[in-house]
Amino acid sequence: MDPFVKFTSQSQGRDRIFRAAQYACSLAVYLLRNNSDRKDLVAKLKSLETSLSAGRKLLRLGNAANSIEAAKRTMQLSDRVLRLCLTVANVSRTLYFICDNVLWAKSVGLIRNIDKERWSLNSSRFYFFSLVMHLSRDVYAVLQVMTKRSRDKNFKQRMDQHLTENPEVAEVVVPHLDGFLFLLLETLKSHPDLALDSVKNICDLFIPLDKLGLYQSNGGVIGFCGLISSLIGIVTLEQPRLRIAP
Repeated sequence: MDPFVKFTSQSQGRDRIFRAAQYACSLAVYLLRNNSDRKDLVAKLKSLETSLSAGRKLLRLGNAANSIEAAKRTMQLSDRVLRLCLTVANVSRTLYFICDNVLWAKSVGLIRNIDKERWSLNSSRFYFFSLVMHLSRDVYAVLQVMTKRSRDKNFKQRMDQHLTENPEVAEVVVPHLDGFLFLLLETLKSHPDLALDSVKNICDLFIPLDKLGLYQSNGGVIGFCGLISSLIGIVTLEQPRLRIAP
């Protein structure tokens, strides 16, 4: 019970639990949409989803300042690629939170004369760009680890043994493809923080892609991806060793 209390006492912990519940509702609504016997339940789930979304906007007030501080820290990184990717990601996230805060103020009547659709679109754009930069960091980190492991003699022996034992695999069609995939999978297995962060960012990417009209998905895909991403966020917040750094 104590770990749960500690987790929910954090604003990030509450937000991630609400986010998981929000997308679980979205997924359930999609799965039950054609069930005429569950119309009342679907209506309740939609209402709960809307309430959770509004509650999360309130919890995110002030997150723009946190993102600014994060951008200041990443500007001090010695690695140029990481510095660029993470600083741009944090600046984009700051702008996303600002748009999100304006939309919340509009929803409660604090601001009236704004174009809600335009602000919502800008919010999705900044969120999308932040995710792209985070994914770029993930790809860069994976390639760095893969390069290092490919030079390791013990790993080379394991890879050669794998290719010898599986001569019929994809490298027959595409040279070195199986070796690359073996190296990639071994890298992700040995670095679960990288694997989880990559999966999380890929899942999150479907949300702004749909809102921006770049890749149309249905409510089921959005709900499923959002739920998986939220669960990974909960796990990494509870288990810091699984959280990618910086």
